[in-house]
Amino acid sequence: MNIANKLTLARVIMIPIFIGLMLWQGVHMISIGDEVIPVTQLIAGIIFIVASVTDYLDGYLARKLNLVTSFGAFFDPMADKLLVIAALLLFVEKGWVPAWAVFIIIARELMVTGLRVLLAQTNGKVMAAALPGKIKTMTQMLAIICFLFQNFGTTLPIAQGLFYICLFFTIYSGADYFWNARFLFKEL
Repeated sequence: MNIANKLTLARVIMIPIFIGLMLWQGVHMISIGDEVIPVTQLIAGIIFIVASVTDYLDGYLARKLNLVTSFGAFFDPMADKLLVIAALLLFVEKGWVPAWAVFIIIARELMVTGLRVLLAQTNGKVMAAALPGKIKTMTQMLAIICFLFQNFGTTLPIAQGLFYICLFFTIYSGADYFWNARFLFKEL
């Protein structure tokens, strides 16, 4: 297993640890101003950042060192989606984001993934990430990090604002992908 795939696998392993830390209301608390938060949320935030960095790093190494594999092509985007979905579902449980908005994000991810598979099967082409999709990913990661560190310099309204920007780009980029692949549906 090459280094890029090991980083992807490490990210997959970080997901249940992240979830466990977010769900565990540890007895050790940190006081910041008037806020008291569990240490576990701070550690979960650090794990999320590390996992996000491995996402960038594994892709970079795979391309730079020509380490692209079928395992990486499948598990890298899967790990990314599972990490983000885990965070967003936990935020619904905490009341930080509405379930309907998270449903839209999950539905878009599933639909675009299906579109990528369809395109690969019919044309043998890989649909590269377009600029709106990259903006969606960037705002998604920033919003999640702001939620996780909302008591460390950001606030819930800032995190929620970024979340709704992410939601806009989720819808826009999903529509953009389907518009650009509309030729696949002419046979319907």
